[in-house]
Amino acid sequence: MNTTTLDQIFALIAQKHLLIETLETRNSDSLDFHDVAVWNVRQALEAAFKAGAELGASMPKATEAEIAQD
Repeated sequence: MNTTTLDQIFALIAQKHLLIETLETRNSDSLDFHDVAVWNVRQALEAAFKAGAELGASMPKATEAEIAQD
């Protein structure tokens, strides 16, 4: 999984569940700090958990030989 894909997933979750336009730092308190309802935080965490579970399930599993190499 590359960083760009993760950044896209994070941005989508922030936009949909937290109503945050971007996760880029904009050096302005009014743009970089947000009041968020706890139920929106819960929804965002659930979405992140589900996304991680789906990505993990779709990735090939390591073989015993690969695990032994590390």
